[in-house]
Amino acid sequence: MTLSVEEIYETASMILYQNLDIRTTTLGINLKDCIDSDFNKFKDRVYNKIFNNAIRLLKEAEKLEHKYGVPIVNKRISITPVSLIMETHCTGEKYVEMAKTLDRAAGDAGIDFIGGFGASVQKGMTKSDMVLINSLPDVFAATERICSFLNVGTNVAGMNLDAVNLIGPMLKTTALKTKDAVGCAKFVVFVNAPEDNPFMAGAYHGIGEGDMSLNIGISGPGVVRSVVEKNKECDLTELSEIIKRTVFKITRGGELIGRELAKNFDVAFGIVDISLASTTAKGDSVAGIIEAFGIESIGAHGSTLAVALLMDAVKKGGAMASGNVGGLSGTFIPVSEDRNMIDAVKRGALSLDKLESLTSVCSVGLDMFAIPGDTPAETINAIIADELAIGIINNKTTAVRVIPVPGRTAGESIDYGGLLGEAPIMHVNRYSSREFLKRGGRLPAPVTSMRN
Repeated sequence: MTLSVEEIYETASMILYQNLDIRTTTLGINLKDCIDSDFNKFKDRVYNKIFNNAIRLLKEAEKLEHKYGVPIVNKRISITPVSLIMETHCTGEKYVEMAKTLDRAAGDAGIDFIGGFGASVQKGMTKSDMVLINSLPDVFAATERICSFLNVGTNVAGMNLDAVNLIGPMLKTTALKTKDAVGCAKFVVFVNAPEDNPFMAGAYHGIGEGDMSLNIGISGPGVVRSVVEKNKECDLTELSEIIKRTVFKITRGGELIGRELAKNFDVAFGIVDISLASTTAKGDSVAGIIEAFGIESIGAHGSTLAVALLMDAVKKGGAMASGNVGGLSGTFIPVSEDRNMIDAVKRGALSLDKLESLTSVCSVGLDMFAIPGDTPAETINAIIADELAIGIINNKTTAVRVIPVPGRTAGESIDYGGLLGEAPIMHVNRYSSREFLKRGGRLPAPVTSMRN
């Protein structure tokens, strides 16, 4: 890959003035070869494999930061879904002990989050899956870095409502056991979860992956917003082309660094995830891009069209730049992690219902939003099921990361600081779907499942 002097100068400007960075390098690690009938030996093997590879990841990433001057903000680990490796040690106490081992390995190495403490339950649940779900409140209460996922549906299997119905009570208990319900921010429920997603909290090392792989997550909402603001008069076709060319440049730089890091680490290079991911830093807002299009506030009518335009252009630009685009790729619309989203909720421009409509065209779903702590568990389940149904019917990944905050009501706010930002408490429809959800069973797969 040859880069011109002009491209290098332009990239340097993006880094210095528009918050361009490699948002995460996530090393996926297979832990199946650590399994042992002796639980203490099992934990020791897991610790050593995580710790040793995490140390190497940090060292190699730091070398490339210095070489190219591109910030690599987060260095993280994802692992084999834990329910698969704990089948022979299937008790709640051992799940918590394994979580503590993973947490300690990540902490000792200097890794902020480790993903994969989860399960795929789209068609049914094993005993290990059930124990994992029930143990999560204690896991989050006992650890700092553990992130968890559940994949409860696919286009081929449909959606497992029996699994969904376990999530609301689990989140309510987690909210009570962790400070300001922060444990809920480390759990995400998916349909069509990608096995190579580098972003937390949903990252895991899928069973289709090799022993180890390196996945890169690039983010540049500030860069995209800058070019949009410079092109206020162009029509939507021209605007799409401008965004597409910008994302092409961002992706080329990210792939260069990702491939070199994988080569130096001597592991397989996985994918570049080109998702635009917000932070609360000034100008680093996906909602800010939408508003730069000419919409007064994210949440106004026209916002869904704008997100669709942005998503399409981002995906096309990334696909032109790399044959390894994967993960989620598109744009996140988290509430608490995006300053403009936070402000839109506070001023009443963005409701939970409108947020759900935006997710029909974004790359993830309902992300990092807070609701009153007294929201019934079955209502939480219904919110989750509604969002995931969008993914099943539209053949896409969707996910939910919801935080029921004890003692807080709609209109209040909870400030987590740092990466997690500030979460305004959103109003929830007070009418119940309890009798519907308690039917359980499985949402049948749509006809797209018959393609094979």
